[in-house]
Amino acid sequence: MSALHELEDMWHEAKADPQFQLELAGHRRAFIGRPTPIYAATRLSEQFGGTHIHFKREDLCHTGAHKLNNAVGQALLAIRMGKRRIIAETGAGQHGVATATVCARFGLDCTVYMGTEDMRRQSMNVRRMKLLGAEVVEVKSGSKTLKDATTEAIRDWVTNVRTTHYIIGSVVGPHPYPEMVRDLQRVIGDEAREQYLSLDGKLPDVVVACVGGGSNAIGIFTAFIDDRDVALVGVEAAGKGIRTGQHAASLVGGRPGVLHGSYTYVLQDGDGQILPTHSISAGLDYPGVGPEHAFLRDIERVEYVGVTDQEALAAFKLLTAMPSRNWPISISSATRNEIRSCRVVAMAGSSLFSPRTRGFAVTSRGPL
Repeated sequence: MSALHELEDMWHEAKADPQFQLELAGHRRAFIGRPTPIYAATRLSEQFGGTHIHFKREDLCHTGAHKLNNAVGQALLAIRMGKRRIIAETGAGQHGVATATVCARFGLDCTVYMGTEDMRRQSMNVRRMKLLGAEVVEVKSGSKTLKDATTEAIRDWVTNVRTTHYIIGSVVGPHPYPEMVRDLQRVIGDEAREQYLSLDGKLPDVVVACVGGGSNAIGIFTAFIDDRDVALVGVEAAGKGIRTGQHAASLVGGRPGVLHGSYTYVLQDGDGQILPTHSISAGLDYPGVGPEHAFLRDIERVEYVGVTDQEALAAFKLLTAMPSRNWPISISSATRNEIRSCRVVAMAGSSLFSPRTRGFAVTSRGPL
């Protein structure tokens, strides 16, 4: 499609332009609040016998999540392309808030597609988007979650492509989106690698991140992929259990297929129809995953595991009590796996997490 070829050409041109990179760096520093710190979870580390656990604090970005890293870069690209209308999809609401924020910052029109179910469980972020001037379009079709919001956003984009730029929120969709979002999110890993070396004099033994579409995870993994001594672990939402079929773990429980323009692992039936998903975390509730994660799974560079809702809630309670802050269910999913790792293989090792958002975005759903 010509729009994708144009986008690819413009992105590669922008990446090679020192002025674009200088402007992006300025917004990262002054608007997003980068670099974000890494934080030593000393009490949690002590509980597991001396393991050194650290968090890369993406929740401290402006708007409360890593999503702004991508939204700022794509908004600058849209302005460069002469497109003043922005659309986006959102599940947990954080990407919608980030997109609405950059549109308010640069004076762009903003429309965000969001499923009815996600609007119900993320009502606070719906209010935030509207306060920022965005039009939030309720998607009532299908499962009324992220997959359906993405489908509607793509329909809008292909209809209005001459005037509209679609800011996809994760490393999914057709090329060049997975590459572009990865490039904009790898600042997480580049910072974390340098910070950890400065702090500890060596690299961590394990890097852990939750995986829905996978932008936060690919952002931190990319900086460590060539470091073969660093284990990489991606944690998917196993919902009520992989065997129940009520989950969102496409790498653990899915098969290769096509979704939203990319060939990757998806949750599908025998006829190739996309299956419904379930996760207590709206941000992980997606039936596919970024194609680069599929590649990293196939070459066995990253280990992908599933964590159930109940396991994530147990870790959520533990984390909230430890550092006296409210962690989101998505990072609790990753933490549950890390707790297992601490007990089994990393009692004397060091681990680095990448939280994707603040806890207040997900605490409205599920019994504690």
